[in-house]
Amino acid sequence: MRFSIFHNLGAPGRLGEYHQVMAEAREFARAADQAGFWSIWYTEHHFGHEAIEITPNPVLMGVDIAAHTERIRIGQAASIATFWHPLRLAEDIAVLDQLSGGRVEVGLGRGLYGREALNLNSLADPRDQEQNRALYEETVEILRKAWSGEFFSHSGRFYTFPALGVKWNHPLSPATDEFTRDGVITKLAVTPRPYQRPHPPLWQVIDSARSIQGAAEQGVQGLFWLPPVSALKQRFELYRDTASTATGRDYALGEGIGLVRDVYVADTMEQARAEFEEALLTSYRWIMHWRGLANLMEAGEELTDAHQLSFDFLAGRNLLVGTPDHVAEKIEELRDEVNLEHLLLWTTHPGLPHRNAMRSLELFTEKVLPRFTGARG
Repeated sequence: MRFSIFHNLGAPGRLGEYHQVMAEAREFARAADQAGFWSIWYTEHHFGHEAIEITPNPVLMGVDIAAHTERIRIGQAASIATFWHPLRLAEDIAVLDQLSGGRVEVGLGRGLYGREALNLNSLADPRDQEQNRALYEETVEILRKAWSGEFFSHSGRFYTFPALGVKWNHPLSPATDEFTRDGVITKLAVTPRPYQRPHPPLWQVIDSARSIQGAAEQGVQGLFWLPPVSALKQRFELYRDTASTATGRDYALGEGIGLVRDVYVADTMEQARAEFEEALLTSYRWIMHWRGLANLMEAGEELTDAHQLSFDFLAGRNLLVGTPDHVAEKIEELRDEVNLEHLLLWTTHPGLPHRNAMRSLELFTEKVLPRFTGARG
């Protein structure tokens, strides 16, 4: 198994000391790097005056983390592709890949919050899911073209590149047939190319059957978070079957999939809950307001009014919170039931004291990782 970190920068009441929150994130990343974690991932959210989600640019965050680490790979979970101009996103990720020496994992998402989408790109309005999906798919298509290193053109529903009718005449860049016709630009080349060829690995935050199938068909790896093991198994099987059909080879269950789990390790079960519960529920109260509890149902279970968000409700479904032995047993269950290959730990929920997050990471590194073959490399 591979072990990674999902790091959410959330700090209610601390927006005035954002620099200190960043310093704590660097310390956490350095510790994860030294402990041998495979990767660390940052998310993208905007206009968060509540300070529950305060990382507006995971690519820029990755540049800073790359400068303070040596080996750990750097991902976005996720860059919201529908909010970005596709050529700018292609350039920025390529620069990050170059600066980090090829340590980038490209994580992409479609966006959930209307407050963000409608103020960054109204075409990404999540109330129009068909348009949002089409915009996402076209953006990913453009990213692949832009990272090819070749001159390219694109004509789609949302974007046309290059812009039509732009003339070119410069003595240091002759108007060759590669990118012009009759002195008019007909193709573009995005620079720099990524360090990794043909481009960094692609991931998508997915959950619905349609998104799972779309990612698997396009050779994009999947990131999951919420569902309990029984419901995850159905999703993992769908990804496996779709990817196998698309590629013509047999995928293993769990291949090409990463799973985010809320993880907190302490000396006793009681201590783990006491220290982690409120920060954890802050995230869930915030996110479940938009998502609802449906993704937390077991396979075949129907959502009813009796289901209420609480620590106890979550603990039986998707939490890895407790002693080292308890957390290790939960990871073994994931490995045995869905052949999990890649686990991302989410400990840094908003409001959790930094010292507690660091201690949990230390305990996981010392007492959980050694139980899993290859966990430290």
